[in-house]
Amino acid sequence: MPVGHGEIDERVQAFLDRPIEGDWPYLWIDATYVKVRQAGRIVSVAVIVAVGVSSDGRREVLGMDIGPSEAKTFWTAFLRKLARRGLRGVRLVVSDSLEGIKAAVSKVLTATWQRCRVHFMRNALAHAGRSGRRAVSAFIATAFAQDDAAAASRQWRRVADQLRPTVPKLAALMDTAEIDVLAYMTFPTQHRAKLHSTNPLERLNGEIKRRTEVVGIFPNEAAITRLVGAILLEQNDEWAVQRARYITLESIAPISDDPIVSLPAVAA
Repeated sequence: MPVGHGEIDERVQAFLDRPIEGDWPYLWIDATYVKVRQAGRIVSVAVIVAVGVSSDGRREVLGMDIGPSEAKTFWTAFLRKLARRGLRGVRLVVSDSLEGIKAAVSKVLTATWQRCRVHFMRNALAHAGRSGRRAVSAFIATAFAQDDAAAASRQWRRVADQLRPTVPKLAALMDTAEIDVLAYMTFPTQHRAKLHSTNPLERLNGEIKRRTEVVGIFPNEAAITRLVGAILLEQNDEWAVQRARYITLESIAPISDDPIVSLPAVAA
């Protein structure tokens, strides 16, 4: 017997409203844009998805929301909703440079914000000209190759200063973005590959894009929640049955507030 809309809506809503338990040191947030009918007009709305990694290394979909824009008020409301459901212990939030998110992360979660390195590089290379892109990309990447935050910062400034005479706009962009693009460098080395960008959400976002494009224009926001919520529920179930932790327990312990997780492993 086919499952009715009401039943799907109930399951999705229960999933999206469930209590969030434990500490979640890392949070990734990404936005996908879809078209929906509102009062006889077709408008573009942002579908926001938040994925977290808990202090025991598990990955879960923590929340979803639909917003007319990416203003600070929208981000603040979204993060507050997560906090009301129990989200705590967040140390780093990774997202694209979305209007208002940095201020909301600082205000609601008192966490560090990491600007997605992949998105930043796209913006940066737009200033480099077609012929210079590969060289500039390799040049900036030398900062990412450093072993610690201080060395990365020194190299970043060196690169910006060398680019300044020929590509002043790119150098200026590097000046303003430095702290946010290199934020992940202050976290454990073995986590950094997963922390510098929203790539951990790439596959999930790709699936959302693929399935929403099939629909084209949604009749209302409830239809968006139903479809995207079902995709998120499906992904969450898939992650739950994976045996391997997304980030290992031993490596996450130093940054956790949970006393149980922070204890050294005792030989059995």
